[in-house]
Amino acid sequence: MSEVQDKPRGREAQRLQTRQRVLDAAIAEFKNVGMAEADIGAIVQAAGVARGTFYFHFPTKEHALLELEAREEARIAKELSRFLATPHDLKSALEKTIQLVLGLERRLGSLLFKELLAIHFSPTRPLDDEWREHRVIILVVEEIQRARDNGEAEIAVDPYHSAVFFLLGLYAMLSSTSGSKSLRANALDSYLITVLRSLEPR
Repeated sequence: MSEVQDKPRGREAQRLQTRQRVLDAAIAEFKNVGMAEADIGAIVQAAGVARGTFYFHFPTKEHALLELEAREEARIAKELSRFLATPHDLKSALEKTIQLVLGLERRLGSLLFKELLAIHFSPTRPLDDEWREHRVIILVVEEIQRARDNGEAEIAVDPYHSAVFFLLGLYAMLSSTSGSKSLRANALDSYLITVLRSLEPR
């Protein structure tokens, strides 16, 4: 009963529905031409709203991309948390992280995925946040910490920096590599082996 009562109603429900339509239209436009070339006119036409409605919900195109980033990160964190709640080791945890990021790339397409990474690491992003506020990073940090405590990783390993380096390297590889799927898969396998070797006990 409480779940039904907590659902937005009236104007708030309508506002959220409009926001979602605008975001969906923006994402579709970003997928086609990229954020920089995206046309606000095309977005609002597809969403069936006035131009001012876009700016009411998203002051800039970057804000729409940041909302997509936040939603996708929440999705990945939820799936990774579910996996980490089952029996696993460090290797399988990092493999799962790679699989989830690859799934994000498939959902968004190569162009939008690269733009999402670009704004993720942009020093001028509209929102002021810290690495430690990102749930996916926190989960990987906690996993490396667990592995270190259990003797799977070197005692001198810094879980936070190791997690950041792992994710930065992964994002860099995915945004800069192309070619056949098999070559890319081999490159990711080699990358994972290198990461695990850097963490293993001496």
